[in-house]
Amino acid sequence: MITSSDYLPVFQLTRGPIVESIHFWAISVVDSSGKLVAWYGNPEVKTYTRSSAKPFQALPLVEHDGLQRYGLTTKELALICASHSGTDEHVEVVSSIQAKTGVHESELLCGIHTPYHKATADALRARGEEVTSNHHNCSGKHTGMLALGRLLGFQPDPDSLPYIDPDHPVQHTILETFAEMCDLSPEEVAVGIDGCSAPNFGVSLRSFALAFARLCDPGKLPEPRASACRYITTAMTAHPDMVGGPDSFDTHLMSATAGRVVCKGGAEGYQALGILPGAIRPGSPALGIAFKISDGDLKGHNRPVDSPLGRVRPPVALEILRQIGVLSGAELEKLADYGPTFPVDNWKKVVVGWASPCFTLNLAA
Repeated sequence: MITSSDYLPVFQLTRGPIVESIHFWAISVVDSSGKLVAWYGNPEVKTYTRSSAKPFQALPLVEHDGLQRYGLTTKELALICASHSGTDEHVEVVSSIQAKTGVHESELLCGIHTPYHKATADALRARGEEVTSNHHNCSGKHTGMLALGRLLGFQPDPDSLPYIDPDHPVQHTILETFAEMCDLSPEEVAVGIDGCSAPNFGVSLRSFALAFARLCDPGKLPEPRASACRYITTAMTAHPDMVGGPDSFDTHLMSATAGRVVCKGGAEGYQALGILPGAIRPGSPALGIAFKISDGDLKGHNRPVDSPLGRVRPPVALEILRQIGVLSGAELEKLADYGPTFPVDNWKKVVVGWASPCFTLNLAA
């Protein structure tokens, strides 16, 4: 049960001299040994990881030699880990994965939605083209799940369980892998259904932060998992444009940090970050970061509701990275449109207040 002390103030909006709105959150920062390095609110609060889990849902495909068997590139792997924005390039890359793996778009059970990238959505409408499953932000993940099923010897069959059923062997394999990365048993992971109809996982922020720390520093993991983790972090940081898209904070943060940070957001105010070894200073450890905005972070503030600049997560993520010393001044400047502070203006573009983080991380001794 969630209590009032689990989530604490993280981001505030002022109007004149008064704080008008406050968002709440909880965060956990751990190293790859599981040591709690920093926190705010309850680091043990349990919540769903949503799309932040995608790198781990892709992990079994890589572990089972899927890249070599199918001839997949790191660019294609990045898209399997993605919440992509449905651009023409994203559709081209997911179609390439399907051609190599023998997956057909018609097999995807993720549903259909308009591309997140507005210019692409407008262009599709202007051309009179239909939106298809490959435009869905999770089409890469679902294609990867079907490809894993083929590696495990399971072909889609209308008379058998669909690949997204929690009892399907593909999902059992993914759950077991995810739980191991979190240092949990599968029974300790809550399983719900995500927006794309695939299973999603509920664990504590601390457990998921550990998974991200291990993803970034897999040296103590057995092979082939350690190599699979390195493939995934290399793919995501080398091709951040595949992980999100032109309007994605994940893409812009990974581009600005040039391979030092792995970033994967999820729905309902969830965000995970992985800090690579040496990213803070020579010899600094890998870190995993997981946080949750308690209200789901659904609306922008004085920006279009669908604008990535109007979310609470990006400025909060930047403030976390600033406080723990990850971002340089030049990197913060590159990302300044996201915060960590921004003006609140009215319809006449008069500045009437400010939006800003309002927390200081608790640091372990």
